[in-house]
Amino acid sequence: MADPMYSSENPIGNLNDGVEECDENCAFCIIANGACPDTDILFDDGDIVCFQDIDPGATHHYLVIPKKHIHSCKSLEADDISLVKKMAEIGRQILKEKNVTNFEDISLGFHVPPFITVPHLHLHVLAPFSQLSKGVENMIQILEKKKGRLNIKLIKCLPSCI
Repeated sequence: MADPMYSSENPIGNLNDGVEECDENCAFCIIANGACPDTDILFDDGDIVCFQDIDPGATHHYLVIPKKHIHSCKSLEADDISLVKKMAEIGRQILKEKNVTNFEDISLGFHVPPFITVPHLHLHVLAPFSQLSKGVENMIQILEKKKGRLNIKLIKCLPSCI
């Protein structure tokens, strides 16, 4: 069941967290509308856009987003099934174009709020998935390495055009 804060009856939700055509303050809306020349668009069919993640977690790490501003996967409704299927299809298509052959070692997924960095629906497409760190010990090592860089990374997480 979708979060009642975000529904088709209340598409914007509280604090503009639902569905809008475009949010001029949203980094992914800016990218999706071609206003960020620093981002190489890998796919654009007028409704959905795909580009490489700015901080890739695997050799192939792409983001597939709708041009229409949708806050997150919690904003999706049953009638959005075709959108999600199309996003996944485009993600797989990009992996094929990038010569990924082992589709047993991929991951397609969404982060669930509050664990999102950009409040715009985006499907992570990762390959090979086996490259990603797993386990608490690995996460602790990663966090220790990032400890000194955290403030710098937060500043660098968006393309320079934003």
